[in-house]
Parts: sequence; C-alpha cells; structure tokens
Amino acid sequence: MARPTTKQELIMAANGQFEELWKLVDSMSEEKQNATFSFEDRDKNLRDVLVHLYEWHLLLLHWAEANKKGNTVNFLPEPYNWKTYPQMNVGFWEKHQATPLEDAKTLLRDSHSKAIALIKSFTDEELFTKKHFSWTGTTHLGSYCISATSSHYDWAMKKLSSRLFEPERCSIVSKR
Repeated sequence: MARPTTKQELIMAANGQFEELWKLVDSMSEEKQNATFSFEDRDKNLRDVLVHLYEWHLLLLHWAEANKKGNTVNFLPEPYNWKTYPQMNVGFWEKHQATPLEDAKTLLRDSHSKAIALIKSFTDEELFTKKHFSWTGTTHLGSYCISATSSHYDWAMKKLSSRLFEPERCSIVSKR
C-alpha cells in the first residue's frame, strides 16, 4: 500500500486497515482471541496488541489537541523520547494487564473514531506540509497520523497473523 499523501488517502488507509484488522480479529475463534502467544516481546495476547494501539491513539489525540490550543507538548510524554519509547510501551502493557479483552476492543474502536475525527479536522495542507506546525518538528502532521493509524494497524495484523496459524506457538488459556 502506498503511503498516503492527502487527507482523503489517509482516512481511506486508516479506515481500510482498521477494517482489515477487525476482519482478522473476528476470524479468530474465542479460544484464539484469549490465547497467550509466544511473542518475543511484551505483547502476549490479542488484548495486549489492541490496548497498545489504543494508547498510541491517545498519544496522537492528546498531543494534537494540546498543541492546537497553543500548549506546546511533545508527542511522547516526559520522560520518554524516541530512544526510550520502548519503556513507555512496557508501561502501557503494565497499565492494561487487568483490562478485559472486550473493554480493549471498545477502547480501540472509540479511539480510532476519535483519531479519524481529528484527521478530518485538518486540511490537506495542514496534514501534509512539512513544518506547517512548529510542533511537528521537521516532518508533517500526516506522518504522525499514519504512524498511529494505518501503519500501526498493519504492524498489529502482521504480529497477530504470524502467530495465529502456528498452533505450537500459542497456548489456549482461560478467558480473562
């Protein structure tokens, strides 16, 4: 898929990849949706992947809204930066260990809708002109939106697909 360069392409990519993600999730049996996978990192199940996406939506939403109001904040919250953000992801994982899968699904659907509404609130120029906003640094706002939506959904689908069809790589656990 080509990287979006217009608002319409961005919305189509985000919604399209989101729909594909849900097709994959919906194709999973209840047992698979509650399975523990042998991922090499922090994400051990579907819930972990979904709340990761949700938390990255929140990063985008809080960052853009604060900066639109004139409150200059960085995309990554203190004390994190682009070298230490994996530790932030672990914090997201820890925060959601008691979040039920059904709640994770609801949170993600809601945050996706809010991310799309945010994207729609900007013009093509605002989204895709580098340095249009001082708070986007050397890139454009659309790049952050792509990363938090369609690109991240693609990551999630690859991650889930890599384990779903290898039964020896996951174990079925009781429902959370």
